Amino acid sequence: MSKTTKQFQTEVQQLLDLVIHSLYSNRDIFLRELISNASDAIDKVRFESHSNEAILEGNSDWKIKIVPDKDAGTLTIRDNGIGMSMAEVEENIGTIARSGTKAFMQSLKDKATSDNPELIGQFGVGFYASFMVADRVTLYTRSAGSIETGCCWESTGDGSYTIEECRREQRGTEIVLHLKDEFKEYLDEWKIRSIVKKYSDYIQYPIVMDITRTETPKGVDGEEIEGAGTIEKTVEETLNSMKAIWARPKSDVTEEEYNEFYKHVSHDFEAPFRTIHFSAEGVSEFKALLFLPARKPFDMFMSDRKKGLQLYVKRVFITDKCEELIPDYLRFVKGVVDSSDLPLNVSREILQEDVQIKRIQKGLVSKILSTLSEVKEKNFDEYVKFWAEFGQVIKEGVHFDFANKEKLQELVLFESTGTEAGAFSSLKDYVARMPESQKEIYFITGNSREALEQSPHLEAFRAKGYEVIFMSDPVDEWVVQSLTEYDGKPLKAVDRGDISLDSEDEKKEKEKKREEAQKEFSDLISFIKDHLQDKVKEVRFSNRLTESACCLVAEEYGMNANMERIMKALNQPVPESKRVLELNPDHALLRAMGDLHKQDNKAPALSDYADLLYDQALLTEGSPIKDPLRFTRMVSELMVKAAGK
Repeated sequence: MSKTTKQFQTEVQQLLDLVIHSLYSNRDIFLRELISNASDAIDKVRFESHSNEAILEGNSDWKIKIVPDKDAGTLTIRDNGIGMSMAEVEENIGTIARSGTKAFMQSLKDKATSDNPELIGQFGVGFYASFMVADRVTLYTRSAGSIETGCCWESTGDGSYTIEECRREQRGTEIVLHLKDEFKEYLDEWKIRSIVKKYSDYIQYPIVMDITRTETPKGVDGEEIEGAGTIEKTVEETLNSMKAIWARPKSDVTEEEYNEFYKHVSHDFEAPFRTIHFSAEGVSEFKALLFLPARKPFDMFMSDRKKGLQLYVKRVFITDKCEELIPDYLRFVKGVVDSSDLPLNVSREILQEDVQIKRIQKGLVSKILSTLSEVKEKNFDEYVKFWAEFGQVIKEGVHFDFANKEKLQELVLFESTGTEAGAFSSLKDYVARMPESQKEIYFITGNSREALEQSPHLEAFRAKGYEVIFMSDPVDEWVVQSLTEYDGKPLKAVDRGDISLDSEDEKKEKEKKREEAQKEFSDLISFIKDHLQDKVKEVRFSNRLTESACCLVAEEYGMNANMERIMKALNQPVPESKRVLELNPDHALLRAMGDLHKQDNKAPALSDYADLLYDQALLTEGSPIKDPLRFTRMVSELMVKAAGK
């Protein structure tokens, strides 16, 4: 196949420009990225060889070789990993980060890029960091299993690249960086050694480099021979310790080493929120090194997001995305698990069914939740920052993880009418603040705190001094289906069913007033109910309202407006349901309508007013009205009448 020149996608070229000119504050990381990619490639071929030993081609002397050439001005990184076919090269390099590029570009706009210069690693495009130090990058590769036919890819980062077939005897990948004049320091031995030691010392494969030393010949006694001159001797030295960081005692690992390993496994360039390093013994033996990120990844809610932990068996790599090790609601957790009990030839089917995997998962979840609980108890402000990033997914566990429901409900935080905007409170603290007369935990669901604060459903609760929890995440509608009580106190939605907040004496007094209002407005209530019969299930007087004229209320176990909106947004069928229209008997509007009805029970304005009441109730709950033009026209007419025109 002849050499072909192709253009990068426009977004990729924009991203390349950022990488080359402004993205990274620390240029040294280009070598870390290439070494990490080489390590991953070796991991993959080792994993594939478990089911197909021929793929090794007799080449299992695993290593990553760095070759500096000062005469040519090139730095080469070579591995004997899985390699790539031509199609894979184009897919992985020519159209990098297909699902993430747009999100990444938006992230750069949303954040102060100069202050957060290393976000790029989250998007799998670290290879392009090479262009910070090189004005030309050449890649030679051959995938495992193909016979001598390899691929050569080259680019100067100018918007295009060339690709062609080439002969290549060995499986693996070789990347040649043609360094810019101002970055020739990356050919110096000390510079390469310092970068490998700082960033890649834990890589489990040897990172080697040919080292040439000038020596004076020595005699049999070990003494230098005078007048013998000097000789040059070249040996291949290993630059990294290759110590599995998770197998070392915690006391022997520095925070910097933990942080660098986290960056290796997560491709995140910010230090983790917490590091969890522990060993489990007994029925199931394993070592784990887990990391809780400080910020949520851009793709946390994408359905095709790859998730899971790296799995090793007796230090042998098995897979880098073992989903079975961690429940979906903890999908943001990164790290490594090394088991002593699983077989080396473990298959995907075994991972899904193996009882040891389930035991490991139980141990991991318990440790993660206990760590979060400790942070919450000892440093609440720090926990709040973490919750703001990951609370929405942790709440999924309340609904799905019945075994850990009690632990999870202690971790859950909410805003409420008793907290300032952006401040959070636990259920435990909410209960501690409850007045003695309050017997239930009240909540309301909706799009945002700002919208919920304006809800007329809160009026009676404010008057009574009862705190109401704001649940503004879509997942909250499912959370409350599982979290039906806490500390023996039932959770009650303020926009569902009937509400009674009064003492027995207050109930008797209000019941008396309600009976009087029912007699006074019974004909009007019947008229409104008949007129709106296609829209509402019932019309009744409200115990919720103290200021507003009306509101819509779902039945005790019915679907409220917020749930309807969520279901529609998910393109799910929404069963037809009618809500209850509640009216405030003390509101001047109801009295005005009552007077008009007594004067003329067939007055056309009564129908308009009934429609306005219903539309007003829809607007206050955040639902669209069917005919906004008619609504605005009627409001305008009322304003004209009120102005006496």
